[in-house]
Amino acid sequence: MVFSSLYFLYLFLPVCLLCYGLSPSLKIKNFTLTVFSLIFYAWGEPVYIILLLISVLMNYLFGLGIGGFQKHEKQGGAKFIMIVSLIFNIGLLGVFKYSGFIVENINLIPGVSLPVPQLTLPIGISFYTFQILSYIIDLYWEKIDVQKNPFHLLLYISMFPQLIAGPIVRYSTIADEIKERKTTLLDMSEGFTRLMIGLGKKVILANHLSVIVDQFFGTEGTALSVAGTWYAVIVYAMQIYFDFSGYSDMAIGMGRMFGFHFDENFRHPFLCKDISEFWQRWHISLGTFFRDYLLYVPIFGKRRKYGGLFLVWFCTGLWHGASWNFIIWGLYFGVFILIEQLIGKKRIKKIPLVIRHIYSKIIIFIGFGIFYFEDFGRLGEFFKNLVGLNGNALYDNVLELSVQNNLFLLLAAVICCFPLYDGLQALKRRFSGAVYVVDTFQILCNAALLAVSSIFLVDATNNPFLYFRF
Repeated sequence: MVFSSLYFLYLFLPVCLLCYGLSPSLKIKNFTLTVFSLIFYAWGEPVYIILLLISVLMNYLFGLGIGGFQKHEKQGGAKFIMIVSLIFNIGLLGVFKYSGFIVENINLIPGVSLPVPQLTLPIGISFYTFQILSYIIDLYWEKIDVQKNPFHLLLYISMFPQLIAGPIVRYSTIADEIKERKTTLLDMSEGFTRLMIGLGKKVILANHLSVIVDQFFGTEGTALSVAGTWYAVIVYAMQIYFDFSGYSDMAIGMGRMFGFHFDENFRHPFLCKDISEFWQRWHISLGTFFRDYLLYVPIFGKRRKYGGLFLVWFCTGLWHGASWNFIIWGLYFGVFILIEQLIGKKRIKKIPLVIRHIYSKIIIFIGFGIFYFEDFGRLGEFFKNLVGLNGNALYDNVLELSVQNNLFLLLAAVICCFPLYDGLQALKRRFSGAVYVVDTFQILCNAALLAVSSIFLVDATNNPFLYFRF
């Protein structure tokens, strides 16, 4: 089941909210939300729900062990259990997500021919594994208290709004809200608005932008003109943004409707002025996870600045998929982050703003080309097409026709890269007389987004969530 489906929007979510609202106590509300979360996961992964439950049970026991040793000031025992937990959790992720990739690369050695594992990737395993790791590591670092209630830990890990699509919610963010929270009318209103914004991003923008991408990148690469190649990769970058940020918006909105306050995962990344800022705005929960838990890991006994940076961006790429193009994609951005660090923030700020915007967008869009093409042959064609080395034309009629047919979609996509909703909220805060007008406009927009998205979903044949495979 995905958020952008009629079954979810008109059956699962309303029934869940109704049962949740009728629950007389927070204990019953937590139980209701947990049951619906397990049903949600089992809907698409009936077998792998067992893996999820085993993972929760094992990490509950790991947590008790770490907490028990720390209580008796036996740090060595706590460290041992923490290491065992890391091996268990990363091992599970590695087996299901990377075993085939590893074996395929081993088979490149002459004379080696091992059977390649054909394992189905459990939905959301990348997200919930990292959430578990944040709980275990923060517990070991004594930033949080051990969770002694296994059902609270189960709710944290399995909560359906963020289970399959993020953001990566740290235990410390919602630990108190699991034990005590209230859902106000403001929470319901703002949560529903975020849900509709995310739904519109996904169904109205991302799904239709994907048709353009498939039209251009789905053909023989050398047939694309230079302008057509740039056009397609820019559209693809916006497709990925609206797809992923749309799901994050829906997760944040639904979390708010249940009384939880998740951290933001995207802050209008295409408004960045350099690559460092882009990654402060893009997939924030993943970036901060690697920054806090991996950047300062001792390498060969010492904390190494450049070694840590390489490790972070290698893992950032690898997290997105078991393919070399994702690893290259991560390291590609890591190189530019390193260059900007060597130049220094003060010097970068002296560069004219227009040049900084142009530079950052070129780097970002080329990066998404690397992200798209898993086949190195196609990737090489893409690079050549960008500058016309394949003998391709500068411009063609296919591009012109595509722009004409999708002009309103493209304009809407560009406009929606800007902080429109934030602007409306700022208007409400600044002018008290604008509250009624803005609220009325917001209600009308929510109704329109739901209606239009529902119409598109009736006969939808192209409604995947791209990050399922990551």
